[in-house]
Amino acid sequence: MDPTGDLLLETPVDGGLTTGAVARLLGVAPTTLRSWDRRYGIGPAARQDGRHRRWTGADIASLRHMCALTSAGLPPAEAARTALAGTSGAGTSSTGPSRAEGSGAGASGAPAAPRSARASRAPGPLPVGRARQECRGLARAAVRLDAPALDELLTAVLDRYGLPAAWDEVIMPVLHAVGRKWETAGERYIEVEHLLSWHVSGALRGVTAGRTPTPGAGLALLACAPGETHTLALEALAATLAQQGLPVRMFGAAVPAGALEDAIRRTGPAAVVLWAQSRKTASPALVARLDALEWGVRGARRRPVVCVAGPGWAGRQAPGARHLSGLSDAVDTLATL
Repeated sequence: MDPTGDLLLETPVDGGLTTGAVARLLGVAPTTLRSWDRRYGIGPAARQDGRHRRWTGADIASLRHMCALTSAGLPPAEAARTALAGTSGAGTSSTGPSRAEGSGAGASGAPAAPRSARASRAPGPLPVGRARQECRGLARAAVRLDAPALDELLTAVLDRYGLPAAWDEVIMPVLHAVGRKWETAGERYIEVEHLLSWHVSGALRGVTAGRTPTPGAGLALLACAPGETHTLALEALAATLAQQGLPVRMFGAAVPAGALEDAIRRTGPAAVVLWAQSRKTASPALVARLDALEWGVRGARRRPVVCVAGPGWAGRQAPGARHLSGLSDAVDTLATL
């Protein structure tokens, strides 16, 4: 897929991009763009009919410069002055603030970035590859730790594509990119991963707020294996099932085996989904224990259908369990129980 395809479709005939398209491109909330325009004058040079913003290539170059400077720790007002001076060709580099020493200002007269800001530059871009354009915007917002932009972008993606497609094609690729960076860069990306995960979790819960399960539908109990702390994929499954009117009990991270068995006896679920992110937490012995559980009156006892999901189960035998391969497969399987 051409990563610029969605953006090109939003380009008006007379040239220039809408504020929403630019926000998705740069990973900045539309309200932030309007605020920068109003406060600092870093906005479109021309407006259609004198009112509607249409951003040209030069306008977007200024915004890219502004985003880079604020990510490096420069206050927005200083970043805007530097970005505007650089775009006007007044001697400031187009990729960052002037580094003239001694005077504390760049060649254009704009203040140089404080030493503390230069020493604590934000992490570099995330490797999302040839993914959807929304992936790039979401990744940029995460690296900038831009919480309002993350909320707006996640809401827009979920509204536009629906939960399963948004998860598979936008959210999960960005989460994987953060994970790859975290593995190679150490603790430097932990704050990015934690902030992104928190906002994804909130967006997923918001999708299903107030939904009422369909009466009589089979209950699905979702839990991470003991010692497993990765919950977002299960949260996406819980939200998708709830959207379809299926009752869910989401127990989250690192559920002890005894507590999970007790929850099964108390709720009598039609299915149990056990998530394992790593082979270390994927326990076939626990699957066998859950598969043997029964509840109900004597003579009419029932057992749950035990399902396993997550990369930790790849290549592992889990007798008595159904393997779920991805969000869509999990939803289709559980909907039939």
